[in-house]
Formats: sequence, structure tokens, C-alpha cells
Amino acid sequence: MSVQSIRAAYFTDTYLEIDGVANTARQFEAYAKRHGVPFLILHGGYTKEALVRDGSVMRAELPRGRVGITIDRNHEFDVLFLRHLSRAEQIVREFKPDVLHITGPSDVGLLGALVAHRLKIPLVGSWHTNVHEYAERRALPLLFSLPKRWRANVGQRIGEGTLQIVSRLYKIPRVLMAPNRELIELLEKKTGKPCFLMSRGVDTELFHPSKRDREGGPFLIGYVGRITLEKNVELLIEIERGLKAADISGYQFLIVGQGASEASLRANLPGAEFTGVLRGEQLARAYAQMDAFVFPSTTDTFGNVVLEAMASCVVALVTNKGGPQFIVSSGINGFVCPDTGAFVENIRRIKDSPEELKNLREAARRHAESASWDNVFDAVYRAYQVALDSKAPLKDNLLLKLRPRGEVKM
Repeated sequence: MSVQSIRAAYFTDTYLEIDGVANTARQFEAYAKRHGVPFLILHGGYTKEALVRDGSVMRAELPRGRVGITIDRNHEFDVLFLRHLSRAEQIVREFKPDVLHITGPSDVGLLGALVAHRLKIPLVGSWHTNVHEYAERRALPLLFSLPKRWRANVGQRIGEGTLQIVSRLYKIPRVLMAPNRELIELLEKKTGKPCFLMSRGVDTELFHPSKRDREGGPFLIGYVGRITLEKNVELLIEIERGLKAADISGYQFLIVGQGASEASLRANLPGAEFTGVLRGEQLARAYAQMDAFVFPSTTDTFGNVVLEAMASCVVALVTNKGGPQFIVSSGINGFVCPDTGAFVENIRRIKDSPEELKNLREAARRHAESASWDNVFDAVYRAYQVALDSKAPLKDNLLLKLRPRGEVKM
């Protein structure tokens, strides 16, 4: 079966939201339209059900209800989302996919896994979010009354327990995908299933250095993303303190995004500019004004924003944990920083050396130009082909536990 003839149903955790998973879903939809590939994309929404057809693509939006868990602003887990099972089955049955792809252990992902099981469709799963690390980070503030060593131990156990639970879902698909080699190895070890690379691309026409119109002024240090605990944004405050302690001046922070930790950053980053959420051209212009892009997250599986910054000819500084470290080649197109001191020293280094800054900026752009969304999704369809060629049985006991009460067993 050729790629063009594979009919894929893609159940994405997010679509309308602003995050890497949603961006990837929208890019996948655009890829299918460009190539005329039959593609169904199903996601959660916040108003009413919608079914939109555009060329070879069908997009289904099923509304989330009020009974849910707030993960972050505009990120919800609807605990009753399986009420859409019959409707989702009807949509999928009419589309007649060859494979069904889920992007994580969300309300939509669980629905997709159950639909694939009931309709006996080969299931593919991709890992996009380190939910176990998110769980650990979010638990730590709630454990403030415990001694420091106990708090760290309990937090670690929460993370490990969450990983075990999530791994059970990823044992169901025939084939898995992940955005970096560490996660590929982890998933293969935890599930025993084959796992392939699902990288990320970037729009190098939208994110382009030509959109820079700033001359002179302070050395601009940027951040783009959710301003939340799991993004480790408190590191930006530590970097600010380190810059001051090293008597480095003539810089300013530019913070793009929103989230629960915004008040803390505003209080501790005097002189920083906070833009709120930006999209499209406004976001591209914001990137292009930056001299350095600091991404403090240790939990991101890839870091789309890092690639967008690099496409904008901005030098990226990232931590040595998580996916972004695999995007940046330290000292060539950016820097991988093991601690706060390394962030501070490398900011000083490029701030004081215009020639090195220029070379790093140009190398960052060249790397981004090699990252094509078409190449990313071509690889995804090759993984689909593996799933279709597989002889693995389409059953798993966990799916039986997901069946809504009152449903007839198959």
C-alpha cells in the first residue's frame, strides 16, 4: 500500500490550543491537504460538535464538558469524554481508516484507543508530552510541609508511578513514535513495541530573520512558551540574578506567553517585557527581534519553539535535559547548558563577541532550513506502513476496562 492510499485517523490531544502537540496536528492536517492524502483529524473543543470537510481532510471537533480536570489554562481533561464513543465510532466508520493514531493519554487519546479496539483498526501511538515529569513537578509544591529529602523522594515516586501507568496505554498500539532518541529507547524498554522517530519541522518562511527591524538597544534575551512550573521558568529568575552577580548589564528579557507563574516572573524580572500570547506574524516578529533565546524546560520532548527561534536566526540556549538538547549543537548553532552558570557565561560570551554571535545565528538558520514538515510526516507514514504490515493481535485487556458502563462486550 502506497503512502498516498493510506487512510489515517488522527486523534490529537490538542488542536485549538497553543502548544507543540496542537501545532504538530495543524501541520499534519496541512500536509494531508497539500498531498491530497485522505486524513481524519479528531480533537476536543469548547463549544459544539463540528464536522468540517476540506479537500482530502475531514476534521471532527467533539465538545468537552464541565466535568473535567484543569491541566493548565485552556488545557482540560474531560473525565466524561467517552460519552462521545458512539459518535466517534460513527465518524470513524464512515471515514474507513486503515490506521488510527493517538497522541497521548488524554481524554481524546483514550477515546481513540477504545474506538480502534472496537472497530479492529491497527493502532499507532506517538509520545509528545512527558506527563510523568509534569506530574512530579506539579506535586512538589503540594508537598511543601515535608522535609526536603522526603519531598524529593515522594515527588520521584509520583513521577515513576505516573510513567508506569502511562506506559500501559503505550503497550496497546502496534507501533510507537517519539521525538527524540532517549524517549525512543525508554518506550521500547517499557513496552516492548517498535518505536520510530517523529521529529518536528518549522515554517522557515514565517519564521525568518528578515522580520527583524530593531537596530541598537539592549541585548534581547527571549522566551516563548507557557509560563508554568513544568516549563521550569523559575530558571529565568536565576539567570537574571546570575547576570547581575556577574556585573553584566545592557540586556532585557522578552517573555512571550502566559501561565500560572507569570506573576512570579513579573516580580523578579524588573524591566522585562511581557507580550502575552502571540501568533503568526506577531510571533515571528517577536522572535526576530531577539539576540538570544533561552529555553529553561527540562521536560519538553522536542521544543518546537527552539526550532522556530533558530529559523529566525536566533541563538538558542537550552538545558541538558529533554528533547531540545538534541536540536542544538553546542558551540555551533547554540548552547546546551548544564546549569545556571553555563547560561550566564554563554550569554556573556555571545553578547561580548559580535562576530561569534553572527556565526552562531547563521548556523542556527541553516539547521532550521533542514527541518521540513514534509520529511517529518513522510516518516510517520512509513511507520503507518509498518503497523499495517504487522501481524500483532488487536486486543488488550486494558481496553476492556475503558468501556463505558452498559456497553455490550464484543
